Amino acid sequence: MSHKSVYAVAVSEGQANQIVDSLTRAGFSSNDISVLFPDKGTTHEFSHEKNTKAPEGAVTGAATGSVLGGTLGLLAGIGALAIPGVGPLIAAGPLLAALSGAAAGGAVGGITGALIGMGIPELEAKRYENRIAEGNILISVHAVDGDQVDRAKEILKNAGAEDISVTSLGEVKAHH
Repeated sequence: MSHKSVYAVAVSEGQANQIVDSLTRAGFSSNDISVLFPDKGTTHEFSHEKNTKAPEGAVTGAATGSVLGGTLGLLAGIGALAIPGVGPLIAAGPLLAALSGAAAGGAVGGITGALIGMGIPELEAKRYENRIAEGNILISVHAVDGDQVDRAKEILKNAGAEDISVTSLGEVKAHH
């Protein structure tokens, strides 16, 4: 069974909430949905904490639940990350685990490296990292079959998400 993920960019938290709502209503488990975005709300205090106590690339389980509004707050495993060269981020779902590994290992490439490790082609991974740096939200959803991939793409397209792509682990190729 191949593991496919559908990735897209939402331009606002409202749009991201709407997408996650639609995905869960369509039967996708909240455990299979990931979001990743810059932590604008706690940037100042987080950078202060990072400089004093937290090691570079540390993951904090800070009160990020309060940072995420609406449906995003219901996603599995929400955490704050500090990725060198990128700054404070908030992630939820399977992406959090991948990025935590990259952050803890001090991996070069930060977000791009972690995304490539998840099967995203380098060009797309760099584009997603740039979109996140601009303040956009990366959303990914894990799909078990072609029907789910099509349903996820349809939901993302209808919600106005941008840069939609599909990856398979073990097969590094984007489908459009």
